[in-house]
Amino acid sequence: MTAHLSCCNARCRAAFPITEPIYTCPRCGALLEAAYPDLALDPAATKRLWRERRMSNAPLDQSGVWRYRELLGFVDTSVHPAVTLREGNTPLLNAPRAAQYGGLDALVFKHQGFNPTGSFKDNGMTCGATQGLRLGMKKVACVSTGNTSASMAAYASAAGLTPIIFLPHGNISYGKLAQALEYGALTLQVEANFDQILALVRALAEQTGIYLLNSVNPFRIEGQKTIMVEMLDQRDWRVPDWVIVPGGNLGNISAFGKGFRELLALGFIDRLPRFAVIQAAGSAPFERFWRERGEFQAVTEPETLATAIRIGDPVSWPKAIQVIDESNGVVEKVTEQEIADAKAVVGQCGIGCEPASAATLAGIRKLTASGVMKKDADVVAILTGNVLKDPDYIYKYHTGQLKTPSGESLRSTFGNAPVVVPNDPGRIAAIVEKHN
Repeated sequence: MTAHLSCCNARCRAAFPITEPIYTCPRCGALLEAAYPDLALDPAATKRLWRERRMSNAPLDQSGVWRYRELLGFVDTSVHPAVTLREGNTPLLNAPRAAQYGGLDALVFKHQGFNPTGSFKDNGMTCGATQGLRLGMKKVACVSTGNTSASMAAYASAAGLTPIIFLPHGNISYGKLAQALEYGALTLQVEANFDQILALVRALAEQTGIYLLNSVNPFRIEGQKTIMVEMLDQRDWRVPDWVIVPGGNLGNISAFGKGFRELLALGFIDRLPRFAVIQAAGSAPFERFWRERGEFQAVTEPETLATAIRIGDPVSWPKAIQVIDESNGVVEKVTEQEIADAKAVVGQCGIGCEPASAATLAGIRKLTASGVMKKDADVVAILTGNVLKDPDYIYKYHTGQLKTPSGESLRSTFGNAPVVVPNDPGRIAAIVEKHN
C-alpha cells in the first residue's frame, strides 16, 4: 500500500513523504493527514478477519488499535514493530440513569478510561510512538494539561525513547501529573497557558530534532480513528444516529470523522452519524465559530475546571469543522455546574469519568431539551478518561468546596459528602437506616 502525508487545505492538497517528520504543510501551513490513495479492502472478509483477531494471542491482535492495522498503512509492522501496551479494547456501557438525566430513552458510553494509562490518548500514542521509532527519533515531547503527558510518557518509555513534557504551571491535575512522573518523563512547568507553550515547543522541536506528539501529529489521529472502528465492530457495524465528543484541541473529532469517511469510502458502512462536539463555556472558541462563522477567534484566557478541554486555540479546528459540516453535526457549550452535575450522574451509573468526559452528558441534556436530539435517538457518547484522573475535583464537588476558576462556588447538587460519626453503633445504625 502506498501512503503519504496530504495537506488538509482543499486549495493546496500538497503531498509529502510519510518519512518526513513534519506536522503542518510547508507550503500553506495547514494541518496534514495520512492518506492511502490505493487502499482497497473487501468489507465482509476484513470484518471477519478483525473478529478472528480478537481470539488471537498475537501482541498486535490483542491491541484494539493494531487489530485494525489494514487501516493504518503508514507503517509495515512486520518491518517496524509497533509500540503497544494493549491499548483500545474499551467497552460500550449502557447507562440508563444517565439516559434519563439526558432526556433519552437509552444511552451508551464508549469509555476510553479503560485504556492502559486511563484515557483515549493511548489509542493515538501507540501510533505516534511507533512512527517516532520508525523515523529514528531519540526524544519525544508534548504540551499537555494531563492525559497526553501520561500517555506519551508511558509509550515513550516502553519504546526506549526519552519523554519530555511541557505543561502550564499550576494548571494540571495531580492525578495525571503523577502518571507522567512515574513513567519517567522530564517535566517542565512553564509559566504560560497551553496554547502559548505549544507554539514555543513547536519551534523548539524544529531546532532540536525532538519529535512532537501532540494532536497536531498526524499519526496520533490515525490511532484515534480506530476508536470509531472498534465501536462499530462492537455494534455489528450499525452506525449510531449520534456520536457525542468533548471538545478541547479537537483532535478526537477530527480523527473520528476521518475514520468514518474512510469506512464509508471502503464500503464498510452506508452513512455517517451526526456528530456533536461539547465544549466548556469558558473554553468554547469552536462553539462560537460554528455558531457565528466568519474568522476563527481563539480564547486567550480559557477557563474551565475540566482541565482536559481547557484549550482556547485548538489547532485541529479546520479538520473539526469539516467533520461537523459533512455530518450535519452541532457544537454546544455547557457551564461548569452542568459539567459537575453530569459527572456525578455518570458516577451514579457505576461508571465514573474525568470532568471533561461529563461534558458529553451535559451537552446531551441541552440538545434534547432544545429538540435538536430526539428522545429515541441511538446515541453513543465518548468518555475520554478514567474517574481517578481528577480526584481533587470529585472530593471538592461532593463536599461543596468546588469553585470555578473565577471563584464562584458550585452547588453540590448530587453531593455525597463523607459523614463524620462517633464510635456509637446505635447512632451509626440510625444514620444508615435513613440513607436511601
